[in-house]
Amino acid sequence: MTPIWLALTLAVAQQPAAPPPPDTGEAGRLRRQIEERFAQRVQQDLRLTPDQAAKLRGTQERFGERRRTLMRQQFERRRAMDGQMQPGIAANPDSVKKLMDGLQAGRMEMVRIEQEEDRDMAGYLTPVQRARYQQMREHLMQRLNEMRQERQGRERRAPGMRPGGRRPGRRPI
Repeated sequence: MTPIWLALTLAVAQQPAAPPPPDTGEAGRLRRQIEERFAQRVQQDLRLTPDQAAKLRGTQERFGERRRTLMRQQFERRRAMDGQMQPGIAANPDSVKKLMDGLQAGRMEMVRIEQEEDRDMAGYLTPVQRARYQQMREHLMQRLNEMRQERQGRERRAPGMRPGGRRPGRRPI
């Protein structure tokens, strides 16, 4: 897995709004384009050797599946929590506790994955390269989140809808 896909998955993991999009043909093509461009930019900006670039790709592949699996689990937990916390319906305290514990454990696991990934990169990237890579990835994730929010805003605005997905006459909660 390349750096961009990890950034996408991490960004989604941090956003409770939507699950990762299915990797349809068009989505897969777009993902590959973004990955390739980000990988080129990383290699250029960090001045990676071909060996470092290959090792970085390997690191992303090794940690990518763990990250995606965790993201899916966290999404399901958040969705279940939303189901428990509906206004006017009593939530099951045992279920809520279990979900909260699972969400916390998932956040801790994501930190562990990031730490292990950074330790792996420390074997072939300099501290400056690692720091710059983290900055680039963070910037990319922020931009992807902005784009996702913009897209979700457009999708919510159907005919007769106000910005933010509200129908006329309805107040936000």
